[in-house]
Amino acid sequence: MKYVVNARSKKAEIDKNIYGHFAEHLGRCIYEGIYVGENSEIENTDGIRNDVLDALRKMKIPVLRWPGGCFADEYHWKDGIGPKENRKKMINTHWGGVVEDNSFGTHEFLRLCELLSCEPYIAGNVGSGTVQEMSEWMEYMTFSGVSPMSALRSENGREDAWKIPYFGIGNENWGCGGNMRPEYYADLFRHFGTYVRNYGDNKVMKIACGPNSDDYHWTDTLMKQAKNQMDGLTLHYYTLPTGKWDNKGDATGFTEEEYFATLKKTYYMEELLQKHSAIMDFYDPEKKVALIVDEWGTWYNVEKGTNPGFLYQQNTMRDAMIAAINLNLFHKHADRVKMANIAQMVNVLQAVILTEGKEMLLTPTYHVFEMFAKNQSSQLLESHLFGEFIGTGEQQIPSVSESAALDQDGNIILNLCNTDPHLAKELDVELLGFEVGEVQATYISGDISAHNTFAQKELIKKQEFSDYTKTNNGLLLKLPPCSVIAVVVKTK
Repeated sequence: MKYVVNARSKKAEIDKNIYGHFAEHLGRCIYEGIYVGENSEIENTDGIRNDVLDALRKMKIPVLRWPGGCFADEYHWKDGIGPKENRKKMINTHWGGVVEDNSFGTHEFLRLCELLSCEPYIAGNVGSGTVQEMSEWMEYMTFSGVSPMSALRSENGREDAWKIPYFGIGNENWGCGGNMRPEYYADLFRHFGTYVRNYGDNKVMKIACGPNSDDYHWTDTLMKQAKNQMDGLTLHYYTLPTGKWDNKGDATGFTEEEYFATLKKTYYMEELLQKHSAIMDFYDPEKKVALIVDEWGTWYNVEKGTNPGFLYQQNTMRDAMIAAINLNLFHKHADRVKMANIAQMVNVLQAVILTEGKEMLLTPTYHVFEMFAKNQSSQLLESHLFGEFIGTGEQQIPSVSESAALDQDGNIILNLCNTDPHLAKELDVELLGFEVGEVQATYISGDISAHNTFAQKELIKKQEFSDYTKTNNGLLLKLPPCSVIAVVVKTK
């Protein structure tokens, strides 16, 4: 199989925020997964689990979206500030009907971002909130002068203002965020967005709620009516094996046919990116408005015996394939896609980490993010794979997913994924305009349904990849079956 990478043909910058994450008040994502409280027996920093912190730091998370999701449009931020014993309790009506005690609020989230050295992405409440509430939240977080909100922040122990570079004005307002028409939401976005102000030297990116999957009318309406007021437009798309919400398919124990069907549905992301980008290009040829895929990933039936509203699912090598395919697609569309946030970070949907009490494990998806992290702020390179399609019946997909980039040190990064469950793939890599020096490579591989458990935490783990030889023009790689490989080719 021939693979040509042109080091002389540089494309768009791969924004670091394509490697973003998402943490919602849903199931055991925040509570137990990230936040255990200062008095927990689990080692923590200001209530945040140290083991989870250490693992997330290794992934180099650039941006984290919070507090939702559907939860965002019923979240009232003042309930989550001040002494914890005085914070209001509420029922989380969206996710499991459990009590939300608001012990993890604005201060705790922004402390988490500080500990991770990542940027915060706040999702504001349009569905059940007010313009005043949203305006005051920005003032509370970012205004350093004399005002009621900066005084309140100081009373709550934070003298200095924070930097908030990203603010989402509503979430899924076509659905759980208010069941709105795009024409109505476009006006609300313009209205609410007017009062999401820049204070001091804080420059906030105002992000509009974009379409659900293939709702191209929504994108057209928002771009037509509000492109001059927005900096970004979101897109949500989840991979469901069956395509049916009432029985999505299981996270484990699936057949090879279901494996290919799931990956085929993942590749639908490419069509979505192309068509939504085309609409945006019509109204915004200079690409001033970013496309932000701030919810993506797999969605299966919950694990048996768990709360259906907690969305807890296992994570297999199939999910690693899906992560790699999506990240490669985001790379390929880096001229328009400037942020993406996998759903979700811990214990929910396509999580990178699972916890159970004091125990923690890393999922196959975690290893993909860690291996591909070198792509952050790199330069996309022109690349062409002369490959084959594999699958069962109509579920045909490329046998290898790929993208290539030039990092800030002038090294070439190859991001490869062999989706074939059984056969290794020999890849003849020709690197045009590049002399091959030292090669460093890592990979994960395993059966399509292989996954880590608390009894066997490292069944799938990152390993050194050495099945390659240097050639006159590049490299000859042998990709193991069902594998994700990250190769860094250094300059001579």
